[in-house]
Amino acid sequence: MKKDLPENIVEDVAIAIVLMEESPEVKNWTVYLLNLKNEPITNVLISSKGYGEKDGKQVKTSTLRHFIGDVNAKSYAGIEAIDTAVFGLTNEYWLSYYINGTIYDKKFIFLPESIVDTNLIRIPLINKPGVMIK
Repeated sequence: MKKDLPENIVEDVAIAIVLMEESPEVKNWTVYLLNLKNEPITNVLISSKGYGEKDGKQVKTSTLRHFIGDVNAKSYAGIEAIDTAVFGLTNEYWLSYYINGTIYDKKFIFLPESIVDTNLIRIPLINKPGVMIK
């Protein structure tokens, strides 16, 4: 039963949508996993999808699955490039990983229109502007 499973709390791990480069014509964004822990995380798997309403119609993107492998302590790994066209949707990233044989998982949800200039911060480890959920 679900109540019998241990409550493994995800801490010091974040997903960030980072502005990699910008020109007058285009902004290039990339989604990253940040391991802010003092220990590595292993067998990292992330699924991503977008959903919501656009132009009065319900829209869903494809669900993508990314096997990242291991991410060292105080390090980061790229997940995927992201198009600004989906910033108006809810963008969901479901992360699972292991530490010492114990599985952890967490869902990170970027709400519609949350990836805007007023929400940008300096992303730790990457040192570029972006929006982060920890």
